[in-house]
Amino acid sequence: MGVVVVPLYQSKAEFFRTLGHPVRIRVLELLGDGPMAVRDLLEAVEIEASSLSQQLAVLRRAGIVVSYRDGAAVLYALAGPDVADLMRAARRFLTDMLAGQAQLLDELRDADETAAMAR
Repeated sequence: MGVVVVPLYQSKAEFFRTLGHPVRIRVLELLGDGPMAVRDLLEAVEIEASSLSQQLAVLRRAGIVVSYRDGAAVLYALAGPDVADLMRAARRFLTDMLAGQAQLLDELRDADETAAMAR
């Protein structure tokens, strides 16, 4: 039996599905500033410990985050700097997209006002 080769686009889709949860995105954003203890993540994300544990396990299995012990504390960190770069790129993309929508909305409002004054 041979090795099954998965097309790159399929692997990318699975990667983005892994990211497709608000708690996971929030965790990755927090870890972009550096490693954090689970207790600090719990405080910042404000969900139950079992839910956070489940989401961290998904990210760890996917190789997106790593965990290690520091004394009694368990810390999590991004597996590499590319993850933080991806989060920053997503933020820039969404910011630009929303700015474009706001500009379009302003233009539509101006057009409505102009049409109302012409009546």
